[in-house]
Amino acid sequence: MNNGSYTTDFILLGFSDWPQVEYIISVLVLIFYVVILVGNTMIILVSHLDPKLHTPMYFFLSNLSFLDLCYTNSVIPQMLVNMWSPDKSISQVRCMLQAATALDLGCTECLLLAVMAYDRYAAVCQPLHYTVIMHPQLCHRMVLTAWLGAVGGSLCISLLTFSLPRCGHQEVDNFFCEILDLIKTACIYSKVLDVVVFAVSVVFLLVPLSAILVSYGVITRAVMRIKSATRWRKLLNTCGSHLTVVTLFYGTAMSMYMKPQRSTFQNEGKFIALVYIILIPSLNPLIYSLRNKDVKNAVRKILCVKNWSAK
Repeated sequence: MNNGSYTTDFILLGFSDWPQVEYIISVLVLIFYVVILVGNTMIILVSHLDPKLHTPMYFFLSNLSFLDLCYTNSVIPQMLVNMWSPDKSISQVRCMLQAATALDLGCTECLLLAVMAYDRYAAVCQPLHYTVIMHPQLCHRMVLTAWLGAVGGSLCISLLTFSLPRCGHQEVDNFFCEILDLIKTACIYSKVLDVVVFAVSVVFLLVPLSAILVSYGVITRAVMRIKSATRWRKLLNTCGSHLTVVTLFYGTAMSMYMKPQRSTFQNEGKFIALVYIILIPSLNPLIYSLRNKDVKNAVRKILCVKNWSAK
């Protein structure tokens, strides 16, 4: 039985019991996918092309957009193929790679959002020393740490998960290969894996979230002393965008990883996964661009230059 569990593909169930619902969801996923590609690519290009946006804040934002592009491209194309095809299977190698990649990128985003919170703290609370504190070398090191720091935790969980015997259980009750759903296909309970998942969740969810809350606690104290209405609005625009993203991301991530899996209803995890996969990456560029005049001005400038060159 153990050998047999490694010779067949996984079956992604999704909402296969409700074909009409699955078709509607697939259309929505395609629309959001286009928004994600266009919006995040625009953020990266604008941050690179406009010299006024060559600041730590937009450097981190462009990395966040690149991360969202990597995440969605590792999940959504295969998801759409399975939704539109009667064959819901995915090879074990692709499934394992997808699960490990998604987990790694999710952990990276946790760290990156904490780095962005520190950047906002330095900008608000140490404005005179901001350029000295957030020098380019430090920014690159922080981003590199965020990208590489997530590898250890995600790799540990992935290897432990893939080593569990499944006894022929190949049905994954989700739209894509999510690590928690792969754990459920195992035919044995692993206390070690349970402890590792909890420990990694604490390190990559609770610790960065605590750092973010502390940063914004200090920022709030500093902002309360500001009497200028113009500075108030500017701070609310820059910090409010980041706080909105943090709330959406950590709210969904903690609802998935920081509660007992037995308490999750059958389809609850699927809807949470949809929010995590398509809604948050599509909202990130919209939140930052709609609330930020610098981004909107940069987009207008680039579009005007292109129109002028075309004429």
